[in-house]
Amino acid sequence: MQLLSENSSQQVIYANYAQHLGVTAQTIKRWVDLLNRLHFGFSLSPWFTSISRALRKEPKWFLRDWSGISDPGAKAETFIACHLLKAVEGWTDMGFGDFELHYIRTAMKQEVDFLVVRDKKPWMLVEAKYADSSVSPHLWSFQKQLHAEYAFQVVIDRPYIQADCFSHHDPVVVPARTFLSQLLLFSE
Repeated sequence: MQLLSENSSQQVIYANYAQHLGVTAQTIKRWVDLLNRLHFGFSLSPWFTSISRALRKEPKWFLRDWSGISDPGAKAETFIACHLLKAVEGWTDMGFGDFELHYIRTAMKQEVDFLVVRDKKPWMLVEAKYADSSVSPHLWSFQKQLHAEYAFQVVIDRPYIQADCFSHHDPVVVPARTFLSQLLLFSE
C-alpha cells in the first residue's frame, strides 16, 4: 500500500514491485486487485486500438484519496483521474452511453493521461497539468489518430473562467475549476 501510495499516477510494472518486495508478480497483481476492490485506489488500462506501438499491458494506478500526495504533478493527475472516474460512472449510470476511462502511452513515451471512451469509441482526451499552459503536442497527435471529439489540457493552477469547455473541438487549455464544474452537467 505504501509503495502504491507513493507512486499514484504511475504505471504498475508488476515485476518491479515483485522484485522489490520478494514476492511473485502474480501476488502483486492479486494485491493491486484487492486494493482496487477495497476502494483504496483504482487502475486504468491502456488504450491501444488504432495507436501504433501502444503499450498494452501495464495499468496506471491511482489513489482514491489524492489529498495526501506531496508531488504537485502526481497530485494534479490523481485529482483529475478521480473526478473523471466519477464522471464516467455518472454518465453511464444516467444512461448517456457506456463510458470507460483509459490512458494512452506508446513505446516511444508519447502519452496522454486520460482517454474517455464512449460506446467503445474514443471520445475525449485529457492531459492533466499542475501549471503548464501550453497544449501538449500529444493531444493534437492522438486526437487526429483516434478522431476523438474533444481534447483538453486541464490545468489546476488557473482561476475559473466563464466558458463552455465542450464548445471546443480542437485541443484547448482549460482551468480545472471550469472543466470539473461542467463534467456531470455535460450530457450531449
